[in-house]
Amino acid sequence: MSPSAIPQQPQGTAPVATFMKDDEPKVKLVLNQFRCLIADLCQQFNGGHPGSAMGMAAIGIALWKYVMRYSPNNPSFFNRDRFVLSNGHTCLFQYTFLHLTGYKDMTLEQLKSYHSARYDSICPGHPEIEIEGIEVTTGPLGQGVANAVGLAMATKSLAATYNRPGFELINNTTWCMVGDACLQEGVALEAFQAAGHWRLNNLVVIYDNNQITCDGSVDMCNTEDINGKMRACGWNVIEIMDGCYDVEGIVKALLNAKRSRDKPTFVNIRTVIGIGSKVAGDAKAHGAAYGSDDVRSIKQAFGMNPDEHFVVHDEVYSYFADIKPRGDALEREWNSLLLAYGERHGQAHSELRLRMEGKFPKDWRSIIPTRENFSSQPMAFRASAGAICNPLSANLTNFMVGTADLSPSVSMTWENKLDFQHPGLETECGINGNYSGRYIHYGIREHAMAAIANGLAAFSKGTILPVTSTFFMFYIYAAPAVRMGALQGLQTIHIATHDSIGTGEDGPTHQPVALAQLYRAMPNILYIRPCDTEETAGAFIAALEARDTPTIISLSRQKLPQYLEHSCRDGVQKGAYVLIEERDADVTLLGVGAEMCFAVETRVVLREKFGIKARVVSFPCQRLFEVQPLAYKRDVLRYQSHAPRVIIEAYAVHGWERYADAGYTMASFGKSLPGKEAYKYFGFDETVIAPEVAKLVADVKEHGVESLRGEFRDLNPIKGHH
Repeated sequence: MSPSAIPQQPQGTAPVATFMKDDEPKVKLVLNQFRCLIADLCQQFNGGHPGSAMGMAAIGIALWKYVMRYSPNNPSFFNRDRFVLSNGHTCLFQYTFLHLTGYKDMTLEQLKSYHSARYDSICPGHPEIEIEGIEVTTGPLGQGVANAVGLAMATKSLAATYNRPGFELINNTTWCMVGDACLQEGVALEAFQAAGHWRLNNLVVIYDNNQITCDGSVDMCNTEDINGKMRACGWNVIEIMDGCYDVEGIVKALLNAKRSRDKPTFVNIRTVIGIGSKVAGDAKAHGAAYGSDDVRSIKQAFGMNPDEHFVVHDEVYSYFADIKPRGDALEREWNSLLLAYGERHGQAHSELRLRMEGKFPKDWRSIIPTRENFSSQPMAFRASAGAICNPLSANLTNFMVGTADLSPSVSMTWENKLDFQHPGLETECGINGNYSGRYIHYGIREHAMAAIANGLAAFSKGTILPVTSTFFMFYIYAAPAVRMGALQGLQTIHIATHDSIGTGEDGPTHQPVALAQLYRAMPNILYIRPCDTEETAGAFIAALEARDTPTIISLSRQKLPQYLEHSCRDGVQKGAYVLIEERDADVTLLGVGAEMCFAVETRVVLREKFGIKARVVSFPCQRLFEVQPLAYKRDVLRYQSHAPRVIIEAYAVHGWERYADAGYTMASFGKSLPGKEAYKYFGFDETVIAPEVAKLVADVKEHGVESLRGEFRDLNPIKGHH
């Protein structure tokens, strides 16, 4: 029989069960029934991805039965091992092992809801974070690899901060399954490089090497030496040739990987996709049900009755019966260790407990400077963000701040900051650190930066608040990961600097005229574009309060005026507010971010040269505005007034049509000129804007504001902006 006593070694350093030769008949039964069950589940609704799940079955037995440390009765056990299924289309692999090991919600009936029309299904087509036992949502290939790097980094950071001699409180391992497709995605390579550089020896990537993708065999598009590449990236490599049946060999390999002292480990396991089916080893086995005839033959090949469906014998369940009590014991052991730790290290224990509960260890509101502390002199908003974020980073241990190789530009470094680095690293430039450091040099890896941040945020809700930073334009590289963070409700803050054509001489490649519309349209994300330092403070307040939402704070490179006598951090919380009121106004100008100066100055020109009264509304965040009461929105935008509303922003106009009647905006890429000249080139000058607004006002007075309905007008007369 298979012993599974709790080990006496420090938690996390020994196997949770030992593979015995007597286990082999049980293993064979589990493999056979598991594979037949997968075939049945896909055939039921004639869809899904059976092939890799069937091929990976032995890997799953090794992980969930013998190697991983977790507690099905408490899926959120803090020091559990984390498992990430980066090849998320193989979700039935994970769902089925969650069922077999006793996760209460993952019943056999739930498994049978895969690809069904049931609204209450917890077996979606790719794993989702809301399901117990799922650490991160995966699907877009390669994302899970970077998430796993973030999870492993979180462990290293927390361990370096809170572990003490005799108290290895935090020492869990992160396991990540990948397929051939994950390894071809750029974000995975970025993440592999970073993990190897940081020497994350608590990270194990398991490669389901079946050499098949949707189109056919991998060699038609990729013939690299993957083991050589991984070694070059700083990883250990272990190979298993029989990944379909050699559970004992896989267990030994995974335990060897877990014992690595200085590197992450890549376990290359050869499998056969769709093993047992007529299309085994073929691309046809990847993403389609096999048909009733082949499902019958699969069952016959594995010694099952072809006329029975969804069969799991009691012997299979009994094989995993020790998992729940084993997990309970692991948790009791850890809780006892935590209690003893609190008696010896009270202050660290109190801070850790707060972070485990998702709370900040200090009152963060008191750390944000007040309006009175801000200079009235023109300032680049990236510097404004630094003035607000850096004290938060210095005082709140939850913050882990990083940049994609732009530390001098994004203003996110604070005094006496320590870098997150392997403690043995000695760089040529002398910038070193250790795992307790909370400033991360991501390198030029914007996509992986955002995806790794998702992993940091997902480790335990609120325990780590990741802050990333780069030029706004490069958040188009990071967009798939930012979207995945929004989809999962992960709290992250993305500092996007150089956010306008005012970026200047770097030219149209760096001038993000369209990117804001992507993020304004994306569900569950706050895109906030403040117009001065006070509004930047409001943006950070909104971001810190958005516990289930990522935030992008969009900031200028160039110095711009302050509006401290008008601007309001509380107004930012409402998305839009009246910056400058004017009774009986003829027009409302909507100003945003770096272009607020044009709205304010246009107001002056309209009054002095045209006798037109204009009010100015600051509109930093559409999504926050949308959730305000209708009465508030009507008051700010004067929906029922006869005065038109004009948006002034050097971005594409799409989306503003719901708030404005006309726009002074951009409809082309930018141009390589000094920042002020770039604005002038595209007509962003109050002496050019005001006459166009005046024409609109005159037209409205003659024909009524109703004449604009359905006729959103582009007021920019400069040919170059088209």
